[in-house]
Amino acid sequence: MDPVWLAIAFGLGLLVKLIGLPPLVGYLLAGFTLKYFGAESDDLIQSISDLGITLLLFTIGLKLRIKDLLHREIWGGASIHMLLVTLLMAVILFGLSYTSLHIFTDFTWQQALIIGFALSFSSTIYAVKILEEKSELKSAYGVLSIGILIIQDIFAVFYIVLVAGKLPSYWAIGLPVLFVIIRPVLLLILEKIGHGEILILYGFFLAFVVGAELFKFVGLKADLGALVVGILISNHKKAKELADSLMSFKDIFLIGFFLSIGLIGLPSLQMLILALVLAVAINFKVILYFLVLTRFRVRARTSVFTSLALANFSEFGLIVASIAVGKGLIPSDWLVSIAISVAITFIISSPLNSNAHKIYSGIRKYLKKFETDKRLVYDKAFDIGDAEILVFGMGKLGMAVYEQLNRTYGRKVLGLDYNYDVVQRLKKEGKNIQQDDAADSEFWENIFQKSKNHNVRLVMLCMNDHASNLFSVERLKKTPYKGSIAAIARFEDERQQLEKMNVDAVYDIYSEAGFGFANHVCDQINIGCEINKPIW
Repeated sequence: MDPVWLAIAFGLGLLVKLIGLPPLVGYLLAGFTLKYFGAESDDLIQSISDLGITLLLFTIGLKLRIKDLLHREIWGGASIHMLLVTLLMAVILFGLSYTSLHIFTDFTWQQALIIGFALSFSSTIYAVKILEEKSELKSAYGVLSIGILIIQDIFAVFYIVLVAGKLPSYWAIGLPVLFVIIRPVLLLILEKIGHGEILILYGFFLAFVVGAELFKFVGLKADLGALVVGILISNHKKAKELADSLMSFKDIFLIGFFLSIGLIGLPSLQMLILALVLAVAINFKVILYFLVLTRFRVRARTSVFTSLALANFSEFGLIVASIAVGKGLIPSDWLVSIAISVAITFIISSPLNSNAHKIYSGIRKYLKKFETDKRLVYDKAFDIGDAEILVFGMGKLGMAVYEQLNRTYGRKVLGLDYNYDVVQRLKKEGKNIQQDDAADSEFWENIFQKSKNHNVRLVMLCMNDHASNLFSVERLKKTPYKGSIAAIARFEDERQQLEKMNVDAVYDIYSEAGFGFANHVCDQINIGCEINKPIW
């Protein structure tokens, strides 16, 4: 890869980050910039892109549970939404065929349906990147979004098999049996392998050899194999550590994917007009997501956040379109127009997702009218009872805070987390835990505005996502709550932001860790040092 390519990708990625957009928008712009100056996509870029997609699906598998896909709102919502969007987009496109755009010459209903189907997909890569950046992959809307995307990917596989006319080999029938046999071995190796680079190498082996190459050998989609293998070992205690260790590699490789979209080709004026029209039509897709999900008893807030995460066209749509072009089902010009529309929707979606909490807060009174009377068990808000101390975020730090306070205050301490599985596991261990999200404006409204009987005097924000901590403080400051607020920060600029918002106590994780370690040593080893007890 030319060093100039890296420089342009880095420069534009940094530029858009400085103006508040995700770096991936800069990578997309870098691809178009390179294409404008005559650059062409090559095998190296495509290989890097494929590596990123394979690692992405493998890490998704590591965090996925099969039973999540069996929820009606996931498989039913995804299927109904794809059908409705396909038909709606087909109608819009066929209506546009009466314009003077040459791309619609001899346009047919069959072509409209194929392109509508391609546009019904949302981007797995984009959604996962956004969810990971916000640390909300395991939130209610994060699980819902990923589940819908997996169902869409399965439809894409069926389409590829049907249209490409290439059936898997007979060996594919034996894959389930093979995986049942080798799964205990894979888990045993993961248990014994330790940490560091050998764990990372094992992750690459699982994703690319056991998953991708094995599926490719039997005539199935390679990256789907990586997803399946990830799911196979997802319940192991080291699955999260493995996923975290691969994250940086995945993010670097995915830069190749975003560059490759821009390098597909520069549009003519008519192609650009069409791409803009398609990008505008994404509004219908978002509205349909919201309407379909609320019919499946999903909260308005969760439905909105899911809809915004999926408010884009997809890389799988490009694959569907490219196969159709290869089979002569649609003109090749459509591939460029769809690629441009994918890029535009990524750019549009970025600020929407960055400001999702604020967007919902502004229009929620209108959206809540669409909620059903009964809602899903994992998507309800719970009562905090007579709790006096609320601890948000049941990660390692949040759990340690909860345990420390629980020794003194007992059941007056309530831990809260948006991850339904984490909440259920901790409840079984006898912990006083409930499911809720500190970034949920409705939570603060229900506790501190609608009810005057709460006993809360301390709120502790221990969430990994700094933006969620900031938004939680902002919402909390708008309520009648007069108690204390404490929050964590990882970096100096984060600490300063929280202090400017008048947070009573800000805990710098890295600075305070040394203080805590020194106190621990003094407590455990008699070397004559003075022990400083933390003050709560």
